[in-house]
Amino acid sequence: MRILIAGASGAIGQPLVRRLRGSQHDVFALTQSGDAVPALKEMGAEPVVGNALDAAAVKATVARIRPDAVINELTSLPRHYTPAELKAAAERDRKVRVEGNMNLLAALRDAGVRRYLLQSSGFWYAPGAGLADEFVPFISSASPAVEASARTYKELEARASATLGIEFVALRYGFFYGPRTWFTREGDMGEQVRQQQVPIIGEGQGVYSWVHIDDAAVATAAALECPPGAYNIVDGNPSPQHVWLTAFARAVGAPAPPRVSEEEAARASGPDAVYYATRLRGASHEKARRELEFRPRPLEWI
Repeated sequence: MRILIAGASGAIGQPLVRRLRGSQHDVFALTQSGDAVPALKEMGAEPVVGNALDAAAVKATVARIRPDAVINELTSLPRHYTPAELKAAAERDRKVRVEGNMNLLAALRDAGVRRYLLQSSGFWYAPGAGLADEFVPFISSASPAVEASARTYKELEARASATLGIEFVALRYGFFYGPRTWFTREGDMGEQVRQQQVPIIGEGQGVYSWVHIDDAAVATAAALECPPGAYNIVDGNPSPQHVWLTAFARAVGAPAPPRVSEEEAARASGPDAVYYATRLRGASHEKARRELEFRPRPLEWI
């Protein structure tokens, strides 16, 4: 199969290229960074340097390659995981996701592309009891940045769902961890936890859904052949903040995380930090287990 990955130099791009090349697919890797070209070539992909925000260039690229499937992993996340950098990157990231999605979808129709896979999110589900399946709507009322992010993913999925003539798969990933992510011993979160900068907020009851970056790549490759629709790409043990953060601190050689009240956290870090720690809803991966034969590893530090 001929496959074009948009955003191939991101965290999931490299393991995804390796996985697809290992299955003998022809992989074309769209990246804005010329610095990523040598690594992509070494992995067996054909690099395509271009800007996903340039509609004409995207259309020409898709028309030239004529892929069987396009995988949209476009992001513009900051290099470092800090509240200031996340806030500064938010609008840029949204622009890349929304406009890149529009440009790719517009290019698919004329090139005869059969299948479109889109990076979506598995942690913006509306509140409720238990783990959320794919029928639960995204949250509509939350803290400012959380609400804006949920709105963005709803928009991305709605536009793709409305595009005629393609088989659309929404990959609702959990929080990535593993190589080249923020959540490693050597990564930003490991260092911040060692510096006692990441507290348990309130009761820390917000439930996080995780997925190792390599397992996410396995599921994405499997989604090239699955029935269209949305899939939660998360592991089988979503865990509350007070559980995973305490275990993560132990795994990275840090003291136990400090505890702060919701009021203290809101004053120091804002309402979004409180939402993450106390109101996130975990997601169920039962559909992915059934349809993708997805068998992710347990969260490594629990």
